[in-house]
Amino acid sequence: MSQRTITVFGSARCEPGTPPYETARELGRLIAATGWNLCNGGYGGTMEAAARGATEAGGHTIGVTCALFRDRPGANAFIREEIPTPDLPARLRVLVERGDGYVVLPGGTGTLLELALVWELVNKGLAPRRPIVLLGPHWTPVVGPVQVEQPDTMDLPVARTPAEAVALLRAALEA
Repeated sequence: MSQRTITVFGSARCEPGTPPYETARELGRLIAATGWNLCNGGYGGTMEAAARGATEAGGHTIGVTCALFRDRPGANAFIREEIPTPDLPARLRVLVERGDGYVVLPGGTGTLLELALVWELVNKGLAPRRPIVLLGPHWTPVVGPVQVEQPDTMDLPVARTPAEAVALLRAALEA
């Protein structure tokens, strides 16, 4: 079996040394320490932090960048493999297809789009059933009402810490 890849979704808007950055960095470190590749959008904020943690732990990082994001200079310094895409739909497709599991960090509309897409594809059977873990309570106000409206939707566990997120992924991937 080939090496697993975990796709991490999260905000581009946080700085080194802040709690969101350091949480993402620890997540990346733990993903790499587990022996998994880390894939994300490849830019700054929590994407940089997760890639940094994975790289510091000796892991392989994949950044999926988008030609339409002209205001961004390219993949961050911690990305070892860049996959450039021509547009947002192509970028989303690669991020979803590369993942054997997903961790969703706090973020804005881009992260919401990524979460909604992967969750919907799995719920509709259009993508293989793979674990999706929310790190922290940020998305529960969004996910909770959806689960009430659609009780048969895939459950999205909420991890309190990066270690708990990795443990949930490991349990799901080894089941």
